[in-house]
Amino acid sequence: MKKTNKDVIILGFALFAMFFGAGNLIFPPFLGVISGSNWLTGFGGFILADVGLALLAIISAAKCNGEVDKVLSRSGKKLGIILGSSIMICLGPLLAIPRTAATTFEMGIEPLFNGFSPVLFSIIFFTITFILTIKPSKVVDIIGQFLTPALLVALGVLIVKGILSPLGEMSLTAMSENLFAEGVKQGYQTMDALGAVALSTVIISSLSNKGYKNEHQKIKLTLKSGIVAAIGLILVYGGLTYLGATVSTIYGKDVVQTSLIVEITASLLGNPGKIILAIIVMLACLTTSIGLTSATAQFFEKTTNGKLRYELIVTIVCIFSAIVSNFGVSTIIKFSGPILDIIYPATVVLVIMTLFGDKIKNNNAFKGATYMALIVSVVTVLNNMELTNISFINKLPFSSLGFNWILPVLIGAIIGNFIPSFEKNEQELEFTENEVI
Repeated sequence: MKKTNKDVIILGFALFAMFFGAGNLIFPPFLGVISGSNWLTGFGGFILADVGLALLAIISAAKCNGEVDKVLSRSGKKLGIILGSSIMICLGPLLAIPRTAATTFEMGIEPLFNGFSPVLFSIIFFTITFILTIKPSKVVDIIGQFLTPALLVALGVLIVKGILSPLGEMSLTAMSENLFAEGVKQGYQTMDALGAVALSTVIISSLSNKGYKNEHQKIKLTLKSGIVAAIGLILVYGGLTYLGATVSTIYGKDVVQTSLIVEITASLLGNPGKIILAIIVMLACLTTSIGLTSATAQFFEKTTNGKLRYELIVTIVCIFSAIVSNFGVSTIIKFSGPILDIIYPATVVLVIMTLFGDKIKNNNAFKGATYMALIVSVVTVLNNMELTNISFINKLPFSSLGFNWILPVLIGAIIGNFIPSFEKNEQELEFTENEVI
């Protein structure tokens, strides 16, 4: 096989595995349950909001040579640094990485080894993460060549069994009035676009280590790898959504999402299903943990101009994450939700605007859009926490999908575009949108 094609496949497999965490395992089956025989409709919305946004994020990050700060910089240097640091801390030791270990323990280890120490497991989990992450040049190869194939085999066993031996009849009546909108909402909640911006750094770095020095070539290969990952995600998500649809007459919309995949696996594969699920969860979470740890370390090494070394940051992330993971999944999710809800819309706005960065000459358009996204997100979170009661925020267009920031963002961008910008645009992209695509 031609070297470039082999590298694209390995990189694509790695991206797939880094995207596919435990949360991605939970949402599709639930969507299938509430969709029933109309599961393709809900699935379409899910793919649009999950894989679609993630691909856009990969393209944006690739245009900026995988540098997170460049994607965010046109919102203002200080705000860009704050946003970038917030994203990496959330995806890193504060929220996402600890959740991978906590989820693996609760869904994979505890059902098999009742009484196993969560502290001991967190030490083992992050020791493995540390060993497989400490050499950045090896991260993508380890995930793409070894861990992802094992993950795909385990997922394949579960999905194929469910297709050949359906657990039940699909409900003819959907449990949601607008399945496509519900699919969009579920896909949006995975927040994979946030991870895509960070993980593109790992892919670009891996390409450099493999000897690809031409920036245009690295962008092309990153995009191709993103497509490979997207195809894998679509196939797996489709299979999991179908499995959920086959039990839509058994479970209702009040089913606990984490329990659903456990019940489906146990029903399809019996006691061995616990082992299969443990392998799936462990591989899904471990690959995500490795990818995000490496991305976090690379970001802060670059942000501090090498004052903080990659190896030191990896060590700190693993130790801190091991401690936080012992608080448990529910506590981490409860704490992480509001933070992610604030920074995610602003990141999506900058990702999309970066795609057309060569067409938008005024940086104030970026600033106006970003600040509007942050304001609406903060007010929405405060409303949800019942700390404020600014009701019109929840009446904005697309509020039911979690996109109530779209109209204010457009207004902010238009107003900002009419405000003269006297600062020099530091983000001079080498490739236009047409060249990339």
